[in-house]
Amino acid sequence: MSRWLRALVIILLAASCGGGGGGGGSPRNLDNACSILNERPSYIRALRATERKWGVPVHVQMATIYQESKFVPDARTPFRYRLGVIPVGRQSSAFGYSQALDGTWKEYLAETGNRRARRDNIRDATDFMGWYMTGTRNQLGIPLTDARRQYLAYHEGRTGYRRGSYNNKAWLVRVAGEIEQRSAMYRQQLAGCRAARR
Repeated sequence: MSRWLRALVIILLAASCGGGGGGGGSPRNLDNACSILNERPSYIRALRATERKWGVPVHVQMATIYQESKFVPDARTPFRYRLGVIPVGRQSSAFGYSQALDGTWKEYLAETGNRRARRDNIRDATDFMGWYMTGTRNQLGIPLTDARRQYLAYHEGRTGYRRGSYNNKAWLVRVAGEIEQRSAMYRQQLAGCRAARR
């Protein structure tokens, strides 16, 4: 194998390994809210702080984070490839627990004055979600308890939601229904969970 070809293979392998978002990793049992909070006690403090400040229920936050990042702090979207092998950047700038896009994150920083916030910090990520979902309630009238419609507006952006862009995406409508179910499941689990009362 030529030196040039060997170097290209090494670069491609290194690029494909970088950024699966494994730093920190997910909690072990993502189907059990109590297990998640027992394993990561800092989560309930962040989730409760956001619930108090913005009014977004803990179970809605958790279901959204599950869908967006599976609770991986530095989650990123996958790489896009040209010709199936040449990495040409990520699918979007989404990053962290909440998968906030660069532009929306900058809006959040400017509006809240929370200049030191980081998307891979659970407290900052939940605060961002609370800020965004409260704005969605104020602008679109979607209740903070409505995990399904809040997620559709979160994913598509408020303008996209207003236009009904999700109606052309059967997969997204299905995912939003799954989030609604997961939110209800987490809510039921949290009701009997000692970790949720910390």
